[in-house]
Amino acid sequence: MKQRALTLSALACALALAACQRAPAPAPKAEAEPSAAAPTDVAATSKPAAVAADDNLNAVLWMQASAEYQAATTTVYRAAADKLGVALAEKNWDALVPDERGNAATGLKPAVIMDVDETVLDNSPYQARLVRDGKAYDEVSWDAWVAEKKAKPVPGVVEFAKAAAAKGVTILYLSNRAVHLKDATIANLKAVGMPVKDDSVFLGLGTVVDGCEQNGSEKNCRRQLAGQQYRVLMQFGDQLGDFVQVVANTREGRTQLLDEYGDWFGERWWMLPNPSYGSWEPATFNNDWSQPLEARRAAKRAALDVAP
Repeated sequence: MKQRALTLSALACALALAACQRAPAPAPKAEAEPSAAAPTDVAATSKPAAVAADDNLNAVLWMQASAEYQAATTTVYRAAADKLGVALAEKNWDALVPDERGNAATGLKPAVIMDVDETVLDNSPYQARLVRDGKAYDEVSWDAWVAEKKAKPVPGVVEFAKAAAAKGVTILYLSNRAVHLKDATIANLKAVGMPVKDDSVFLGLGTVVDGCEQNGSEKNCRRQLAGQQYRVLMQFGDQLGDFVQVVANTREGRTQLLDEYGDWFGERWWMLPNPSYGSWEPATFNNDWSQPLEARRAAKRAALDVAP
């Protein structure tokens, strides 16, 4: 009996071994697809989905979501309001550089020159739209945004402008918005409470100035036009070119202008923060927008002052 039991046991093992050898290897277990009710935990995955780089994301978010941006712009306009009485009282006070003044300011009515975009009107919703859609600025989408007349005022600007108007100071809107956008721009300015004396106070890109040849989007000719009719007490902008002509748009050229006119800021010139766009950006890649995006980005990275 014992020998038979051993024989049967050996036979059973042999049959089991043969069965194991014939059985196909099990298919790899398929990973369960995430359901709508239980989204994938990105933090738990080893390779999270790549997110396209967007140079403007943090800049636009800061302008829209931070208390610091509102504090910065309000600070500028409150400080300017405190200086306005001094500027009015001082007969020789003038915010135009001598080359752009071109005539005596004595006896002229007082005015302040204000850039429009990111100085008076906040266009961050347009910039946010570009971020969301993965697109870049173009004239068609920009003109469509301006036509919507939905831009809100930069914090602090309406209070300053109303205080200036109450003192008899004219607000001049010297903008690189094209002249065909004048009606929509003026409507938007009025809607947010900015004082607009009449259509003549809008000096858009394309304004004809006798005896002065327009150079790209530079504003020097239009500042000369403003100076012919007004004593300009202050200028407000978010770029150097809003105050003086930028002949060489390089980092060195821009720094030289800042060194030359540094004492004017906080007195006659008032700079608003704008990290979203501006002529400072192309100055880092030789003003060559025809380069591929990655080449421009590489040039900007190379311009960083990196801690060792």
